[in-house]
Amino acid sequence: QVRLVESGGGLVQAGGSLRLSCAASGRTFSSYHMGWFRQAPGKEREFVAAIRWSGGDTVYADSMKGRFTISRDNAQKMVYLQMNSLKPEDTAVYYCAADASGSTWWSRPGSYDYWGQGTQVTVSS
Repeated sequence: QVRLVESGGGLVQAGGSLRLSCAASGRTFSSYHMGWFRQAPGKEREFVAAIRWSGGDTVYADSMKGRFTISRDNAQKMVYLQMNSLKPEDTAVYYCAADASGSTWWSRPGSYDYWGQGTQVTVSS
């Protein structure tokens, strides 16, 4: 199995930055596409960003407007989400996810097989 553990969430003022980390277990990590999702209270889980197993291709939700950057370090089995220019609307629990089946539907939660427990991000105005 794959185990994912997020960290780096917290409270930040609008306009600030946070860097989320996702630590993964499993020898096959480097072959998995990875994604970040978020979910605010009363909202559906929302796609944030995804990265190809090789790190050579990334996809972002339009609502992120280039403020976020996803990256990975396969040697360290880590995935990161750098979040800049944060807004109160970004407040949510952020989840790291792994796609073990090679789906092309990177923005759909159902395409991912493993999920972390989430880390809370709160942006104050």
